[in-house]
Amino acid sequence: MGTSRAGLAAVALVALWAGAGAGPGCAEEGRCCPGRDPTCVAAGWRLNGAYGTCFCDEACMRTGDCCHDYAQACPAVPCITGEWTHWSGCAEQCKPNFRMRTRVVQQEPKNGGDPCPPLEEKAGCLEYTSSQGQDCADEHVPAFITTSEYGKEREKRSMHPRWFSETDDSRSYCVEFKTETLSPHCSMESRPYARWMQYLREGYTVCVTCQPPAMHNGSHRCSGDGGDTDGNKVYQWQAVGNPLCHGTWKKVQQVEECSCPVVHSFIFT
Repeated sequence: MGTSRAGLAAVALVALWAGAGAGPGCAEEGRCCPGRDPTCVAAGWRLNGAYGTCFCDEACMRTGDCCHDYAQACPAVPCITGEWTHWSGCAEQCKPNFRMRTRVVQQEPKNGGDPCPPLEEKAGCLEYTSSQGQDCADEHVPAFITTSEYGKEREKRSMHPRWFSETDDSRSYCVEFKTETLSPHCSMESRPYARWMQYLREGYTVCVTCQPPAMHNGSHRCSGDGGDTDGNKVYQWQAVGNPLCHGTWKKVQQVEECSCPVVHSFIFT
């Protein structure tokens, strides 16, 4: 059987590649350029098999005109960030707002490496002491709630001196509610430290802990906990950090300690 001209050409091309090596490229020219740079060129084989001008900029992987040795001469370097800082306090006192934490870039990405992730995160919070030290818990009527994880941060930061009072701490209690209505915005929440809102469901029983410093000074109760009533009274709640996530629930009972699954455990803020 004879060999076609196309077959002979392919054999000749392979022989040329093998005989001359892959030819010059990014390494020989010492080129590695950020972004799209049409002047960042070399001569040699391209990854697609063409010979001639090839490129050594980050965009060449997207446009398909890299030199054959781009990956070796210009290895991808991913972004590296430091650890998260501690959460800040609330941006404002006495009203639902947000707390924040940040991290810094320790190494910028190069040569098409993974880009940097978000360097700032915000999460809802509510503090009951004004900058003058006055208690302002009575100003809030709905039950403002957040993830139970925030209780650990609040304890560490000791935003209120009452946190260290053994007597007040022992007054902590749990209220079980059955969720009646729920705005659709809760399930749409995707921010890392607000995803707890996705676990709110109509008809589910949730546990909400009341603990210092969310307790009122005199009554040692939390706003929106339903007081001493049980039964059919409907109460409003709102997720701190996303005012569009809100709904109603009915109190089931008050108990000493919560026993709901973690995803259905919250705290009054």
